Amino acid sequence: MSDTTYTIFGAEESPYSVKVRSYFRYKQLPHEWKGRHQDPETYGKHARLPLIPLVVSSEGNALQDSTPIIETLEGSYSEPSIYPDDPVAKFVSDLLEEFGDEWGNKWMFHYRWARPVDQIGCATRLVKFNNPSIDGDQLDIAVNNLRDRMVNRVYFVGSNEQTAPQIEQSFQDSLKILETHLASRSYLFGERPSFADFGLWGQIYNANRDTTPATFVAQAPNVLAWLDRMLNPQVLGEFEEWSAIQPTLLPLLKDQVGGMFLPWSVANSQAIADNADEFSVKIDSGTWVQKPQKYHARSLRAIREKYVAVSSNNELNQLLEETSCLQHLT
Repeated sequence: MSDTTYTIFGAEESPYSVKVRSYFRYKQLPHEWKGRHQDPETYGKHARLPLIPLVVSSEGNALQDSTPIIETLEGSYSEPSIYPDDPVAKFVSDLLEEFGDEWGNKWMFHYRWARPVDQIGCATRLVKFNNPSIDGDQLDIAVNNLRDRMVNRVYFVGSNEQTAPQIEQSFQDSLKILETHLASRSYLFGERPSFADFGLWGQIYNANRDTTPATFVAQAPNVLAWLDRMLNPQVLGEFEEWSAIQPTLLPLLKDQVGGMFLPWSVANSQAIADNADEFSVKIDSGTWVQKPQKYHARSLRAIREKYVAVSSNNELNQLLEETSCLQHLT
């Protein structure tokens, strides 16, 4: 272990921030957790974009964006690894990490701002995080201002009148799949956390902080235990082979990743290339309509590049074809 220490600029309400913090805890990397308002000078000096998380090392090196942060640090702190040895399991883990970041964020962000009870609860937490001493009329005004601003931004993740039921059903269906899968293991790929655990966990952990989605999580005790376990993840054993994981994880790949996420991802990327204001695509739950999400086109390229590196694996190709994923990755 090096003498390097880190500062994580993040927030409890940011799924990508807590994802990175969970990784740091797993690797036992010395770090300090800060809000950007607590050290605006350092944050402003190193942030390329006004986003969190931002990680700054004691040597002054900075990393931004949760997936590159973890992938970069994994190169320096490879043990305990977050990558299963089984090549099929490893790629599925990478794919589910991407699914968590991009599709799971729809769950979290939609539920957060869809109903008054969740809007008020989250807006209050966000305002108090940035200004712990605020109260009374000032708190009410700040909460209402933030609430009004964010409710009008749900289109960023594709939430609208048509897609809202699809997002909510996807969340509830995914919880049921994960509840069954986690009944016989501590983490998604066995007895130690994988890349996929960090990506999916951050979104569901944050969703569970809001009243409405928490009612569904409460019906999944194995998922609840996993959420708690991932706050301070540890090595409890080994990764499993894909053959042991497949029976209960396959439905998530087939129904959610191949049936919804990847068709959406490809259509979104094409809409950006076409400079379209809106796009629609057929997914398993019906027709999806939204404004394009510009950032996601880059992450689709990244997962396709990862696939190219393992595209000669026949077992993986058979799995991806069976789950309707392959056509979207090539």
